[in-house]
Amino acid sequence: MTSLLRTRHLTVGIAAVAVAAVALTGCASDTPAAGGDADAAKATSVADFGTFADLEAAAKAEGALNVIALPRDWANYGEIIDAFKAKYPEITVNEASPDVSSAEEIQAAKTNQGLDTAPDVFDIGLTVALQNTDVFAPYKVQGWADIPDALKESTGLFVGDYGGYMSIGYDSSKYPEPEKLEDLLGADYKAAVAINGDPTQAGAAFAAVGLADVQSGGDLDDFQPGIDFFEKLNKAGNMLKLDVTSATIASGETPVVFDWDYLNATHVADNPKWKVRVFPGTGYAGYYNQAINKDAPHPAAARLWQEFLYSDAGQNLWLKGGARPVRMEAMTAAGTIDADAAAALPEAPDTVVVPSEAQSTAAGKLLGEKWAAAVQ
Repeated sequence: MTSLLRTRHLTVGIAAVAVAAVALTGCASDTPAAGGDADAAKATSVADFGTFADLEAAAKAEGALNVIALPRDWANYGEIIDAFKAKYPEITVNEASPDVSSAEEIQAAKTNQGLDTAPDVFDIGLTVALQNTDVFAPYKVQGWADIPDALKESTGLFVGDYGGYMSIGYDSSKYPEPEKLEDLLGADYKAAVAINGDPTQAGAAFAAVGLADVQSGGDLDDFQPGIDFFEKLNKAGNMLKLDVTSATIASGETPVVFDWDYLNATHVADNPKWKVRVFPGTGYAGYYNQAINKDAPHPAAARLWQEFLYSDAGQNLWLKGGARPVRMEAMTAAGTIDADAAAALPEAPDTVVVPSEAQSTAAGKLLGEKWAAAVQ
């Protein structure tokens, strides 16, 4: 949204990567819903199709779904995609460029506008979502009422789906457990600490600065203390400027990593000595968002994909991957949550803060002005 798992930074990156990965062939056309007279590209809810069965029929008639920037080892996306394929074998899921950034997803949509290879849907961080609402089609899934207002755009242009807490992952065979943020400034962590990309462009890296901010006595209205921390980390010679992937974890190139707890937890598969640390005190939480391309070549399939992700089955698959699904509270109350998966969630911070849209926008502006000079 980069991965982390391998490398889905959700960062604003070089558009050429996404463009080169998406073949520029074929043309798209408006697709009327198969179940009635509705135009699938303009549908804002299942009701516009008539019934859910009508939506399914329309999506099956299109026969394809184009997804982009979905690493299979990111928050259980592999199992989620396979479950959708198994439920709807009539729909071919085309998985393009799993390791590109959020911004590259948007660029791919713009570059391939009108082509049948353009992405139908996006999985993006909040900062990039706020910058690109003109690319999205509003849509409210059937579980809309269960989603907290603070985690969804009011018309359904983009909607939070799954999230977690920023954490520190580290190779316990070579490095001590950091008890507090400031420990990472010490000699024990020389040339060892990585974040996932550029925080002016990458969702996970942005959140790393957010965690450093609140752990340094700052608040979400001013990210300067977080920037100051990474300036100190860089001057101490402890900051690694490498993208984090499963391969860099396995090889030891990135032995200490700021990342989401559900992503850091999966790195045990890459390094059995890998451990995850959530600092005491204030933690930083964040959600990734789903959105539909307003020019999706398969608009019904795009909406069916959203319905699947926000269904009980889809939400429990996020949970199985260690992420916290956005409908978790409502599903817990309804008794539809996977209780075992919920019990296995990573440790939570003592208290948690989540940036608002205004705070995220202000922080992004400040990072744009100050980050490069701080860590050059």
